[in-house]
Amino acid sequence: MRPRGLRTILAWAAAVLLSGAIAGAVLLCNGNAGAPPPRELLAGGNEPPAPRVAPELESLDRSALQAAADYAGEHGSRALIVSRHDHIVFERYWHGSSFDTLADAQSFTPLLAVLAAGVAISHRRIGWPDQPIGAFITEWRQDPRGAITVRDLLQSSSGLARSATARGPGTDLIGAALSEPLAGTPGLTHLEQPADAQLLALLLERASGERYAAYLSQALWRRIGAGDAWLRLDHPAGAAHADCCMLARQGDWIRIGQLLLRDGNYRGDELIRPGWVTLMRMPSRGDPQYGAYLRLGSPAAPGREPYAARDLFAVQGEEGNRLWLVPSLQIAVLRTAPAGRDAAWDDTRIPNLIIRGARDYLPPAQPGADVPALVPAHKP
Repeated sequence: MRPRGLRTILAWAAAVLLSGAIAGAVLLCNGNAGAPPPRELLAGGNEPPAPRVAPELESLDRSALQAAADYAGEHGSRALIVSRHDHIVFERYWHGSSFDTLADAQSFTPLLAVLAAGVAISHRRIGWPDQPIGAFITEWRQDPRGAITVRDLLQSSSGLARSATARGPGTDLIGAALSEPLAGTPGLTHLEQPADAQLLALLLERASGERYAAYLSQALWRRIGAGDAWLRLDHPAGAAHADCCMLARQGDWIRIGQLLLRDGNYRGDELIRPGWVTLMRMPSRGDPQYGAYLRLGSPAAPGREPYAARDLFAVQGEEGNRLWLVPSLQIAVLRTAPAGRDAAWDDTRIPNLIIRGARDYLPPAQPGADVPALVPAHKP
């Protein structure tokens, strides 16, 4: 029977379009026509994005932005969005996409668990970053793994082994994470693997008494006004993947960039107690180039120039998505791209073009620089 009444028809059409969008995004992520995996709604606030202004109003050079877009387009990007002082100043989209296109979040996904942990600590649902996780994961209360701290999970430094078995459809995520043995000393070895993010999500569920998607929605996603998103489940009504596979509007990640630049404050709303993003940016003992799912400083690739701003940090993984943040200039740069490696890709090229195009940018002084030569009025 066909739906009747204009309101019913519009609702039916919207549901059909949304289902098609999710199915299309799943096919883009999976690259096959198999049955889509089960998912759980991550309810958003569905509010408009930040105001859009001309680059010149935020002291950014339009030709530098275009050069960055040209480089992004040459390397298979899907979107490039630049924000400054909570304003969107530049956008380019490829492959028929837009701000609202649903796309695989890739390595951005586990960052949400880190931010949600900051909210939980702000609300005293978790005691402190160095609290042993055995206080929440009762299965490990009498196990040496219970001494792993919340900070160890945040910094991918739990010391747990990386599973040799691929986590395919139907894998019991919680069972798999709880079965990982210790392979090193917690806090001393940086190893990005699914178990740490998964355990952090489990800890949040235990601390809040809610499903991960529900807590993430009310603590973070809804409050930044992001659109509805979907977390992948290991089986229907099962555990949500906290390490990967989230479907979200690609443009909504610029909201996360703005939140990080403002140390947990989003457009005047304090979501996380000040200081949490500073903690996230603290170098881990296991690898000082990484914080809490953040890449710190310049990449170590030989033959590449360093980042043009010393305080730049980034959200990035082995796949195509990138989020570069420069607190000193209040610049956020989002690049999305399909998964895959690009041997010619240079992680510093896009942010450096944009940073150097800021009219108020001051190049960092080089060690041993002649200060009187740089600043004629300077007197030693």
